[in-house]
Amino acid sequence: MRKRSIIQMTLVGVVVGLALAAVAFFIPWLPDAASEQADIIDSVYWVVTVICVAIFALVAGVAVYAVWKFRAAPDDMDDGSPIHGHTGLEIVWTLVPTVLVTFIAVYSGVALAQAEDLPDDHRVVEVTGEQFAWTFTYPDVELENGEPLASGELVLPVGEPVEFLITSKDVIHSFWVPEWRMKQDAVRGVTTRTVVEPSKVGTFEVICTELCGLGHAVMRSRARVLSAGDFSAWVEEQRRLAAEGGSVQGEALFSAQCASCHVLEEAGSQGQVGPNLDESLEGAEEDFVRESIVEPNATIAEGFQPDVMPQNYGELFTDEQIDGLVEYLLEATGGGGR
Repeated sequence: MRKRSIIQMTLVGVVVGLALAAVAFFIPWLPDAASEQADIIDSVYWVVTVICVAIFALVAGVAVYAVWKFRAAPDDMDDGSPIHGHTGLEIVWTLVPTVLVTFIAVYSGVALAQAEDLPDDHRVVEVTGEQFAWTFTYPDVELENGEPLASGELVLPVGEPVEFLITSKDVIHSFWVPEWRMKQDAVRGVTTRTVVEPSKVGTFEVICTELCGLGHAVMRSRARVLSAGDFSAWVEEQRRLAAEGGSVQGEALFSAQCASCHVLEEAGSQGQVGPNLDESLEGAEEDFVRESIVEPNATIAEGFQPDVMPQNYGELFTDEQIDGLVEYLLEATGGGGR
């Protein structure tokens, strides 16, 4: 009879386990992997998932079987029989979780060390988070004015390992591209790091995953992974735009830094965090547009709050970049004059 009960309980556990396995493995929980590190991180996820499914199936199987096998008859009002602990069983269910947790910790540590392994020949990108925008600086790419290339859009060559040095200018942010898996906090006064080697060409979303204020939901940017030739062409284009200045550079700067928060018909942007620039800058004078960029709290549009727009654009952008952005906004909204 006891052998029959064990077989029945085992069958219940197998059925529950198979049902859970189907949910875990046949539903695409994760975004497509697009970096070498993603495969490593996913292996940790699936190892932990298999262990959890097995344990849950065992516990659920025993529980379901016990409810069915040892249920009381409708007219049975007696107390249950007294039971005593089983020392051997208690030792087992203490040792097994200890072994499993230790294994998970060791496996995860080894996987993280592999993911962050960085060859000597690699690219460095400095990532700066602030309310509510990302800035990506390439210290090894120098513009004609001697400044390093900085962009609100992350552009990388495929198949090249990159070390991200990450910091914040204000509150804590968190830098993450879901398809790359690697996530790291951006902390003011501290430089954190993470490593990514993009393995697929494409466009991916850069997300802040740390609640950082009113504009957190729109603290998004774009990561584009290009072939080596296309990346070189992009770098040369950025150098050309920086050298040209004027509204050409201003348009590129607006698309990278401002489009996610503002509506501007000329740029095709639909951001709702800040004022509609087609309305608020229509017929505006140059001084007002400039002030709105470098001192955004000086004049707050009706219905909006202060301290949402970054306060340090006057320091972050060069005079030439600000001039170009002002010129572009005046042209796009029909403003002008002083």
